[in-house]
Amino acid sequence: MAAFWQQRGRRQEHGGLGGLIDGLGSVFDVLLANARLVLGVSGAAVLAIATLAVKRLIDRATSPRDEGDPKAEQKTLEETWQDLALIKTTPKPPKKQRREDLSEPLLSPAQPLVPDPRACSVSVGAPRVKSSPLRCLTLQEKLLSHHSSRLAVPEIQVSLVPQLARSISTQLQNFLRSKCPELPFGRFFLSGALLDGLEVLAADHIHLMLPVVLDAGLWSLIPGEDTVVRDPQYWMIKRVDLGYFPRGCSPWDRFMVGRYLSSNVLNETLHKMLVASINWPAIGGLLGCVIHPVVASRELKLEVKHDQVELSITLFPVVEMEDKVLLAVPPEGLVENLWLESFYRAEVSKVKELDAGDSGARQRCLRILNGVCRSHPTLHKLGGSPVTHVILHLSDSGSDWAEESLADRFQQVLEELVAYLEKGVLPSYFNPKINLFSGLLEEEIDEMGFVLYRAMSEPELLLE
Repeated sequence: MAAFWQQRGRRQEHGGLGGLIDGLGSVFDVLLANARLVLGVSGAAVLAIATLAVKRLIDRATSPRDEGDPKAEQKTLEETWQDLALIKTTPKPPKKQRREDLSEPLLSPAQPLVPDPRACSVSVGAPRVKSSPLRCLTLQEKLLSHHSSRLAVPEIQVSLVPQLARSISTQLQNFLRSKCPELPFGRFFLSGALLDGLEVLAADHIHLMLPVVLDAGLWSLIPGEDTVVRDPQYWMIKRVDLGYFPRGCSPWDRFMVGRYLSSNVLNETLHKMLVASINWPAIGGLLGCVIHPVVASRELKLEVKHDQVELSITLFPVVEMEDKVLLAVPPEGLVENLWLESFYRAEVSKVKELDAGDSGARQRCLRILNGVCRSHPTLHKLGGSPVTHVILHLSDSGSDWAEESLADRFQQVLEELVAYLEKGVLPSYFNPKINLFSGLLEEEIDEMGFVLYRAMSEPELLLE
C-alpha cells in the first residue's frame, strides 16, 4: 500500500508538471517559429539559445536524480552555471529604433543646451575643421605680456606729475632765495625712476634734489669706514683750515656739529621752513592742487593732491664732491653728521650703457622685477638698488641679455637673489665693501628668501 501511494504521488507529480512543461514547450515552439519574422535573424538566434537553456533547466529540475551517483548534484550545478554563462555572454542585439524615437530631441527641454566638450556634432556636408588645442604660454611670453600690459604708468601721470613737481620746485626755489639769500643753494632738479623710464604701475612719488654748494677749499670728505660708525656707505664732510679760514668764512658753518657739516641740523632747518614758513594754501591754489607738508616725518616730504593724481614729493639736500653724490639722509641714532652715498645716477647710467652696447633687455627685466617687488608686500624693499646691482653683477658674468633670453635672465636673477639672501650680503656693484642688505632685519631676509625660493620653480607666481 505504501508503494502504491508512492507511485501514485510520482505519477500525479509527473503528470501535473508534464502538462505544464508541454504547455511551455508549445509556447516556445510558436515563439521560435515566428521569431524570425518578428525579431529578425539575430534576435531569433538569441531567443533560441535562451529558450534552449531554460528548457534544459526545467528538464533537470523535473527529471529524477540517480541517488547512487554522488556527483549528480555537482554535475547539475556545473551545467546550470554553464547555461547561465551562455545566456550572459550572448551579445545583445542592437535596439531597433522606433520612428517615434527618431523624432524625439536628444536633450530634455529642462536641460540647458551646453555643448559637450567630449563630443562635437558636425552637420552633414559641412567641412570638418580641426580644432587646435589651447596652447600654454611660455615664461618668455608671459613676461613680455606682463611688461606691456600691466606695468605701464597711466599717461596722465607721466605728463602731469613732472609738471606739478617742477612748478612746486620753482616756488620753493623763490622762497629760499628770499628767505636765505646767504646760503648758496643750487637749482632744484627732479630725480626718480619716472624720469628715467623705469617707473612701473603708478607715478605717485618723485624726488626733489636741492644742491648744497660747498667750497672745496674749506671742506673735505672723510670715508665712513674711517669713523666710529665703520660703515662704508656713509661719509662725513669735515671743515678744514680753520686756522686760516675761521668759523664764519663759509655760509654753511652754521650747520656744523663739531668740525663736521651735520646733515641732521640742515634737515631740521629745512623742515621748519616747509612746515611753518611757506604759505602752501596759496601755492596750491595757484597750481590747482592741495599741498600739505608731512609734519611727523623725519624726511622732508610733501603730499600733493590734484584732481587727476596724488603725489608724494621727497626733498633731499645733496652734496656733490670728489665724484661722490651724498644725500642728507643720516641713519637712525645719535650720529648726526653722516651723509649717505647715492649710486642711483651711476646705476641707471650703467644699465642704459650696457643695453645700448648689446641691445639687451636689462631695463625691461629691471622694470618687471621692480613691479614684482612693488606689488608684493614682502619684497618691496628689494626693489630699486638691490635688484639693479644683481643685474649689473650678472652682466659682468658674460650672460646673454638679448630679448630672446629674457626668461632665462629673469630666472637667473631670482636664483642670484636667493643666494645673496642666504648669505645675508649683497655687495654693491660700485663699492664691494657696501652690503646693500645691511638695513634689513633677519626676519625680513628670511621672508624674502622663502618667497623667492618658491618662485624659482614657478616664476609665474610672481606675475599674478
